[in-house]
Amino acid sequence: MSEIFRWPVRIYYEDTDASGVAYHANYLRWFERARSEWLRSLGRSHRVLAEQHGAAFTLARVEVDYRRPARLDDLLTATVEVAERGRASLIFAQTLHRAGDPGAVLATARVRVACVDVGTFKPRPWPTGWLDE
Repeated sequence: MSEIFRWPVRIYYEDTDASGVAYHANYLRWFERARSEWLRSLGRSHRVLAEQHGAAFTLARVEVDYRRPARLDDLLTATVEVAERGRASLIFAQTLHRAGDPGAVLATARVRVACVDVGTFKPRPWPTGWLDE
């Protein structure tokens, strides 16, 4: 549906456990950061969405499949692709793989975000033109 956005991720000591393997919850952070950078690549930001449009992204659902461990000092690539667009939601397909080797997938995610009013947190449509590519 859309072009695949790519964002580099380095695994640091703070990301790992005693065995040098990345802690599973960190994958959610890396996916989140990639989505934020995807938004910036469109010339948009969470701050502008809130301050100028009174809207915010809120996470509605996340499904993650862990396939291989990320390890200390790995250089990875997180991808973001819009799989579905709704009036007030987006579904992203995301992967985390070893940099330079898209076949070495460490994790995949399907993430649903909703657009909500910042005052009421009730769903609302995306601002006009906000996600036009």
